Amino acid sequence: MDMTRAFLAAALAGFTVVAGHVAAQGTPPQAPPAGAPQPPAPTGRGGRGQGGGRGVATFPAQQRPPGDPELIARGKPLFVTNCSACHGIDLRGGVTGGPNLLRSEVVLMDQHGELILPIVRGARAERGMPALPLPDADVFAVAEYIHSVLATARGQGAPPESEAPLPNALVGDAKAGEVYFAAKCTSCHSPTGDLAGIGSKLTEAKALQNHWIVGGGGGGRGGRGAAASGTVSPDRRRVTATVTLPNGEKVQGQLARLDNFLVTLLLDDGRLSTFRRDGDRPKIEIKDPLEAHKALPAMLTDKDMHDVTAYLATLK
Repeated sequence: MDMTRAFLAAALAGFTVVAGHVAAQGTPPQAPPAGAPQPPAPTGRGGRGQGGGRGVATFPAQQRPPGDPELIARGKPLFVTNCSACHGIDLRGGVTGGPNLLRSEVVLMDQHGELILPIVRGARAERGMPALPLPDADVFAVAEYIHSVLATARGQGAPPESEAPLPNALVGDAKAGEVYFAAKCTSCHSPTGDLAGIGSKLTEAKALQNHWIVGGGGGGRGGRGAAASGTVSPDRRRVTATVTLPNGEKVQGQLARLDNFLVTLLLDDGRLSTFRRDGDRPKIEIKDPLEAHKALPAMLTDKDMHDVTAYLATLK
């Protein structure tokens, strides 16, 4: 027992020494380079991603305090003049093939230009980033502007909000769209039934376009049942299957799983029924109400898409 206690004491002592050694070897936080702006003191309040509001920030670009507004205003024209051709006016990459700065690891980890400055000085010239003749103070201003844009991003790598108006998807020919709709869509949909008034319900053209392409609405031809009341039938997205067993028995239900080895159905009574597959046996018939919509992106032309959207917008 005494030997065991001595052994444990020695082990703990050794652990303490090693832990102390490791802590002593840790790299202390680097201070911003000379001339770089100093971070402002915390105010106790935080916007999105600044340690306040909804909680702790989730990635480095949101963990730094906001920069000096005057420095940001100075950095914006410098970025537009010197950087936007390669990195894009919105930082997502420009016409010459520069990388997306919203996803750049360097930018995400940088605080006040200390990681950006060496690259501007030519540290990545072999990768196509030439050295730029900018004073250090200008580089720091550009860095603050870049960080200010990232702070407005809606998520890591997502484009920041812009003052530019949203593109208008309502650019098609409504008459041509009506012809396309009559030829391709009326077997399932009706402008006086399930799609009646769709143009008033979805007034934003992009939302309307996305809605009809993915089959987001409608409940059946001619407005019967749920479609007539303007609601979407719960069966609209329900994929069902019929399995014909070797003895001729047929089992029907909602398709829960299908792979090369098994098919599983959710029966009406809530039970799951699984059948082993061997090639094309047993016979499986699948009914997917949205099958035609799932095939649309591969065959739909831009013109047809815009024309149908313009037509549906007229259904008030």
